[in-house]
Amino acid sequence: MDTATATAAGGRAPAQPVAGAGPAPAAGPAPGRLRTRTAALFAPRSVPYWTAGALFIVFFAVSGLRFRAMATSSWDLGIFEQAVRAYAHLRAPVADLKGPGTNILGDHFSPVLALLAPLYRIFPGPLTLLCAQAFLFALSAVPVTRTAVRFLGRGRGLAVGVAYGLSWGLQKAVDFDFHEIAFAVPLIAFALEAVLRGRWTAAVCWAAPLVLVKEDLGVTAAVIGALILVRARQAVPLAVGLVVFGLAATAVTLGVIIPGFNGSGSYDYWNKIGGGGDGPTPRIPFDTALRTLLWILLPTSGLLALRSPLLLAALPTLGWRFISHEPHYWGIDWHYNAVLMPVVFLALADALPRTLVSERPWVRSYAHHLPAAVLAAALALSTTLPLARLTEAGTYRKPPTATAAEHLLERIPDGATVEADIRPISRLTDRARVFWIGDTRGIAPDYIAVELHDDRKAEQALEDARKRHPRAVYGIVGTAGDVTVLQRMGRL
Repeated sequence: MDTATATAAGGRAPAQPVAGAGPAPAAGPAPGRLRTRTAALFAPRSVPYWTAGALFIVFFAVSGLRFRAMATSSWDLGIFEQAVRAYAHLRAPVADLKGPGTNILGDHFSPVLALLAPLYRIFPGPLTLLCAQAFLFALSAVPVTRTAVRFLGRGRGLAVGVAYGLSWGLQKAVDFDFHEIAFAVPLIAFALEAVLRGRWTAAVCWAAPLVLVKEDLGVTAAVIGALILVRARQAVPLAVGLVVFGLAATAVTLGVIIPGFNGSGSYDYWNKIGGGGDGPTPRIPFDTALRTLLWILLPTSGLLALRSPLLLAALPTLGWRFISHEPHYWGIDWHYNAVLMPVVFLALADALPRTLVSERPWVRSYAHHLPAAVLAAALALSTTLPLARLTEAGTYRKPPTATAAEHLLERIPDGATVEADIRPISRLTDRARVFWIGDTRGIAPDYIAVELHDDRKAEQALEDARKRHPRAVYGIVGTAGDVTVLQRMGRL
């Protein structure tokens, strides 16, 4: 179309070149500026944040899709939601799933959960807790990756950071609903990063709040104080203060605070340590403990973390596990190894620079290839870990049984008292008062929601309810998605 035609058609005639005006400016950013922006985007200082952002998406996808499918495997999500819900409404953190009226501070000392209350008040529901956990775990990748990039360069540092994010300890924790140790993981990571950078005040500020996460982590804070003491003679007051504070906080928490909130006036978990009864004390088999230690150190650091004093920060967690006789504390399942992952990977980042200049050629070669090796190990192990589910099409389809069960549970009115087991719990704790099945302590709940399986049909669930609550009369509301709901119809 020529100029006259374009003008006649109502369009604007193209501008004609004007002599001496010079060339028209190019559309969009100049190539040099674009290259500068791209370089800044992938600069070493940006790499940790991109890594953390990607991990957040992946972590939340794993836990969120699992929740969507009603594949919850523990009551922990419900317990913590009850506590956070209470904080959000300015009440004492009572978790009825641990027993009617049980204050969660008498079970584990985790007042840090109150930080989730404002977010939960805006977005009430279990997904808020899962989202927060994914964010906290992903956030811990920032100090780990940042330290690795600073010590090893962008390529090797990124390999270590991604290997950390994909580590089996974090994946297992993400897959285990929600737990308070999600706060401890970034606190430990930032504290140890500050130790490696010689920022002693920052290290103390990051480590001190560990005493508010869980009662045993005060000892971990004390060990971080000891690390500061070893590395910086000029920071003696800070280091000694953290050691004393951490140990004193643990002693006061275990001896005064938890017993004060506990109905029995004691700490319930003492019976998992040492002799818990009249008979001989069971012990964890040595081979089980050894395999767990190898899982912690071998695929994550190729055992090189043993060359860093930072590994001392893992001793408190490993220590109470060694003296316990609880089988769940060992192995690679659950969430118990998550707090060890930042310790091991930062110890690796600390040990690698010294090993790369070793006088022994084979040691230098080993250290040179180790970042790629730990990343390869993390990727290989991920094929059998929770992140592998994201490669399966069925993960993104909501099971019809879950939808049917949700519709059935929606028939339970808000504010009702409900006795439930694992799968129904996660759909009820945000709007009802929920008790654990068989632990209502004399309360006859308005409703009972339980899973069905081969040896428990709806009629059997009804009969079991009559045995647990002989003074109440229950009827079947409905059954759907392997879940049945009973309603109290009256009293005898």
